[in-house]
Amino acid sequence: MFFQHIYDKSLAQASYFIGCQKAGVAAVIDAKRDVDTYLEIAKQNNMKITHIFETHIHADFLAGSRELAALTGADMYLSAEGGEGWEYEFAHKPLKDGDVVMVGNLKIEVIHTPGHTPESISFLLTDTPASDEPVMLFTGDFVFVGDIGRPDLLEKAAGMKGTQDVGAHQMFNSIKKFDALSDFIQVWPGHGAGSACGKALGAVPSTTVGYEKARNWAFRYENNEPGFVKYLLEGQPEPPKYFAMMKKLNKVDRPLLTEVPKLIQLNAAELKEALDKGIKLIDTRNKSEFSEGFIPGSINIQNNNSLSTWAGWFLTYEEPFILLAEESQLDELTRKLMRIGLDNIYGYVPSVKVWEETGGKLEKENRISLEEFKSLKESNGIQVVDLRGATEYESGHIAGADNVFVGTILNNLDKVSKDRKVVIHCQGGDRAAIGYSILAGKGYKNVVNFSSGINEWVNQGNPVVS
Repeated sequence: MFFQHIYDKSLAQASYFIGCQKAGVAAVIDAKRDVDTYLEIAKQNNMKITHIFETHIHADFLAGSRELAALTGADMYLSAEGGEGWEYEFAHKPLKDGDVVMVGNLKIEVIHTPGHTPESISFLLTDTPASDEPVMLFTGDFVFVGDIGRPDLLEKAAGMKGTQDVGAHQMFNSIKKFDALSDFIQVWPGHGAGSACGKALGAVPSTTVGYEKARNWAFRYENNEPGFVKYLLEGQPEPPKYFAMMKKLNKVDRPLLTEVPKLIQLNAAELKEALDKGIKLIDTRNKSEFSEGFIPGSINIQNNNSLSTWAGWFLTYEEPFILLAEESQLDELTRKLMRIGLDNIYGYVPSVKVWEETGGKLEKENRISLEEFKSLKESNGIQVVDLRGATEYESGHIAGADNVFVGTILNNLDKVSKDRKVVIHCQGGDRAAIGYSILAGKGYKNVVNFSSGINEWVNQGNPVVS
């Protein structure tokens, strides 16, 4: 058996390439959208991709199953569980609980594991030439390392009222199926630490059934379904805005993107014309570089592992947008964005000098130190705005600070004063850089950024309230 774990750090998302070397055939589970990765693995190992599996209709990324099928001719094997409203709306091979699919000598058994979503399935793999016992379980968003999938996304992100309680009870029952499996089976989940599909995912890539039974919080509630449901639903982070669109695009037929697009470089005149039309400019530079001089109206979303998540908060799927980035970063950036379906890139500029060539002036960010913040705070005339998520804020915040989550700040501008001096902060500065750029673009001249945020506040021994 051949096996390779493919991990996208930008979305903390795992996909899997498994192959039967004797038969020369392979399967991919939960493919990301830039599928050239899998084609290259197949080529290097003299295998043909013949099977494509998905564990469920994903909300956090745009699956590349259809792109991969178009390029390889492989069949897609997708869940037929979940009932009305959970059917995939394009050609595929339907899978039900107990179904078995052979990939060469590899046996893949389907287990229906609802909870995260009604149609969720897991795949139990047996390498038949080696053993009659299963060796691996691919759980998708069912069981993670140290956590389990959240059932509230359908309600919070997609507006499907009443689904989170039903999902939590379904998850309780699905856990019993997991509990019945042999302890030695390897568990390969769909996500790792940093994913918004759970609240406390572990950072290691895999685990075992036995380890999760011993260490995962979910198995401490085996005889307490109400307590399980309560703990599972409380304290979940805000689901990114783009999740609702992913649910739709992963279910319906849609245009395919079978290769990574090449971006067009804009000259000074083209940039000015685009900005005059209201096309958004996403500045992907480091926040410190951005603060020293940025194009008015641009949004600072740094090119790090969170870029695609924050881009999904502030860009729509209908509008074009421009990237400010060095040419060497374009392939990486384009891949990160296409993984959540943000394909409508109008072009890019390599630096702020392009703006200056039009005669445009740069703006600078007004940052303050901890001591400056303390001095301002003592004046009692300022507003402090904590841009972190509600759960973070509730666990400990600076006394008197208002909570306006940065992801929804455009819908809550009325909560940020235009009359008083405003100090914004987050945990360590990244979200505050986004927030500052958005507020500056909306005409706020009274905002300063305590960039080092709660981290420095607490590390210097200052109190928080909860």
